[in-house]
Amino acid sequence: MAPRHPGSHRAINESVIELSIIIPAYNEEKRLPRTLGHIQDYFARYQIQSSQVEVLVIDDGSRDGTVQIAKEWAHRMASLRLLSNSPNRGKGYSVRRGMMEARGRIALFTDADLPSPMEESRKLLAAIEAGNEIAIGSRAVDRSLILVRQSPFREVAGFVFNGLARLLMGLPFHDTQCGFKAFLHRPSRIVFEQQRAEGFGFDPEILFLAKHHGLRVAEVPVRCTHDPATKVRVFRDGFLMFADLLLTRWNCLLGRYPRRAAGAFAPARRNGYMHSPDRTRDSFFRPVSYLFHRK
Repeated sequence: MAPRHPGSHRAINESVIELSIIIPAYNEEKRLPRTLGHIQDYFARYQIQSSQVEVLVIDDGSRDGTVQIAKEWAHRMASLRLLSNSPNRGKGYSVRRGMMEARGRIALFTDADLPSPMEESRKLLAAIEAGNEIAIGSRAVDRSLILVRQSPFREVAGFVFNGLARLLMGLPFHDTQCGFKAFLHRPSRIVFEQQRAEGFGFDPEILFLAKHHGLRVAEVPVRCTHDPATKVRVFRDGFLMFADLLLTRWNCLLGRYPRRAAGAFAPARRNGYMHSPDRTRDSFFRPVSYLFHRK
């Protein structure tokens, strides 16, 4: 691979990192070893060299042994890098930071519980090689691929939220929240430069931004498994995610997502936090969002 699987005809450039795998992690000492082990086995099975890939674990201010586990795995997996947020900022912030730090031609993020096996990444990479800038995993396109389902209550809540995302943001996708998405890094960079949502509601915003900037997005059915240990709380996080939908529309109306070529990401730091230069205009909304998005 580069990351090339059997059947690819594109020449491999050994000097280029082809794939960055981004894993946001908050208090994941129990699930992270299994996920990293699966990724390592996947690399070995397809004879993927460490020079061709990188794994970025974004620790989001964990209070358990997540950091120590990531450091131990870095000794076994030469391609692994650990980045740490302090204090805790939220999943959206962690994914954004990983995407801005990634060096791969393609950047893929997955939840720390690896909801879809790494073998399913081949489908996303194929969709990108077919001409799309973004490929998103979907549980809704073919529900027969769901290995372990969510509770009926969570499935209904997800259906309602996705319906709101389609209605309020004009998104055509059946599943915005699947934690398995891949991006052709260079053209997609502007999405993460302009992303503002820092909690669980960031997925609709980045898809809205992709549409806003004319990027082609493929929704790809993937095998997936629901982990009962999920950190998403339906009522509290559902409310915050809905607020992020409204805030995205508000930001768009105020012209905070200018259509422009993606430039260098040069964040300013104030009070120890990372901000894009134009984020100060969100100051009215930020205090409440920040308090509730701390996980």
